[in-house]
Amino acid sequence: MVTGDNPETAQKIAREAGIKNVLAGVLPDQKATQVQRLSQPSNKVTHNYVAFVGDGINDAPALAAADIGIAMGTGTDVAIESAGITLLNKDIGAVLTAINLSRRTVATIRQNLFWAFAYNVVAIPVAAGALYPSHGILLSPVLASLAMAFSSVSVMTNSLRLSQWNPEAGK
Repeated sequence: MVTGDNPETAQKIAREAGIKNVLAGVLPDQKATQVQRLSQPSNKVTHNYVAFVGDGINDAPALAAADIGIAMGTGTDVAIESAGITLLNKDIGAVLTAINLSRRTVATIRQNLFWAFAYNVVAIPVAAGALYPSHGILLSPVLASLAMAFSSVSVMTNSLRLSQWNPEAGK
């Protein structure tokens, strides 16, 4: 945690949030420097990225320097413009919810890509008549178009599962 707050307040908040490393009393220009130091490629060997959460004008440089800048929606316009993500409320717990939803979204995208690719690897050659010379199987254009529509519907249905996601249950 990098904050301009005094060390006592920072340590209390860090304990409540489960944060172990705290830099307190950091000036605004030093925040961006600390974020840049932590964002160096040598620190990403273990796939760790730096996220910075802020809401003020003084946080804008650090939000822009972070791998993931998260602005609180109740913050200044400069902070919101500098961040890649804007949360619509001032609840700090929404940060964890946003991260978990992002992970779930990426997992869903990967599932959709896998199944669409696997489906097309099989279906396109069959629709093109690849099985006709050896097995006499020829797919009519109507059935091929229905199968393609089913592929799109299955991808959309899988994606719609995200709307049923419950952040409290983690499911």
